[in-house]
Amino acid sequence: MSWNLDPEVAEWVPLLPVSDLNDLPAARKVLDDLIAQFGGAADTSALDVDDRVAPGSGEQPDVPVRVYRPQGPAPERGHAAILYLHGGGFVMGNVDAEHLSAAQLATQLGVVVVSVEYRLAPEHPFPAPPEDCYHALCWLHEQAGDLGVDPTRVAVMGSSAGGGLSAAVALMARDRGGPALCFQFLGFPELDDRLETTSMREFVDTPLWNRPSAELSWRYYLGDDGPPEGGIREDVSPYAAPARATDLAGLPPTYISAQEFDPLRDEAIIYALRLLEAGASVELHHFPGTYHGSVVAMTAWISKRQMAEQRDVLRRRLGLD
Repeated sequence: MSWNLDPEVAEWVPLLPVSDLNDLPAARKVLDDLIAQFGGAADTSALDVDDRVAPGSGEQPDVPVRVYRPQGPAPERGHAAILYLHGGGFVMGNVDAEHLSAAQLATQLGVVVVSVEYRLAPEHPFPAPPEDCYHALCWLHEQAGDLGVDPTRVAVMGSSAGGGLSAAVALMARDRGGPALCFQFLGFPELDDRLETTSMREFVDTPLWNRPSAELSWRYYLGDDGPPEGGIREDVSPYAAPARATDLAGLPPTYISAQEFDPLRDEAIIYALRLLEAGASVELHHFPGTYHGSVVAMTAWISKRQMAEQRDVLRRRLGLD
C-alpha cells in the first residue's frame, strides 16, 4: 500500500529496520539497533545522572529508575519534574534506549527527569507495567525533597506504549487519591485494545507500527490468546487500555499527538475529544504526512516542528517560562 508521506520522512523509510513481534528476542534487538543507529550520544555534562531503585513493598517489587538532575543547587521552589515512560509496545524498550531523549529533556528544560525501567510483557503482563510506573510516581513524590523537585509541578510523559502507560498512571493517581499530576503528555499513545478504529483497520503495513504489530502487542500485554472468536474482551481494565475508561473527569491538562499514517491515530484523537467533553484542558496535534515514530527522521522539518512543540508545551505546562 502507498501512503502520502511527507517527502522528508519518506526518505527514511528504506533505512528503517523491519521487526516481527512473533520473534520477540529478534524484535528487541532490532529496536536496540535502531536506537544505536539513529540515537546519537547523550550530552550529560550539565547533569547528574544516577541509577536508583524505588523500593518495593508487599507484592510490588523494586522498580529501577534513572534520574537526571540539572547540576548545581535547585531553585528555591524546586525543579519541575517529568516521569518519563518509554515506548515499545509494552514488550520492548528500556531506559538505555531513551537515554538520549531523557537527557535532552533534562538539559534543555532544566527539569528533573525520572525514567522508569518498568517490567515488560509477555514475561510480565498487565498489571505489572502500569503498577511499576505508578509506584515510580509515588517514589518521585516521596523523594521530592531529596531530588530538589517541586511536587506541585510533576508531569507524566511517554510516547506509543509509553503514552498509553502515562494515561493509565494519570487514571490511577486520580482513582487512588495518589500524587497529583500537573500535566500528562501522550505522544501517539497506545490506548485501545479493541482495534476497531478506521486507522487501525486500514494501516496494516505502515512503517514501524501497523495493525499486526498492535494485535500482538495487546495479546502479549493482556496475557492471553486474544479476544473470543468474533468478539471483544469485556473484562479489560482501563488501567490496561485507557480508552476503556468510562469517566475521564478530573484528569490533568493534556497534550496528545497523532501521526497521520499510524494505526494509533484515531484512538488518540478520540481520547482527546473525550477528555474535552469531560472538562479537561486538551491540546491535540495531528502531524500530516507522518507515520508512527517518524520523528526518528530527525532532519525532516515536520520532525523538528514536532520536537519544538514538545518542548514548548512542556515549558508552558511546567511553568518554566
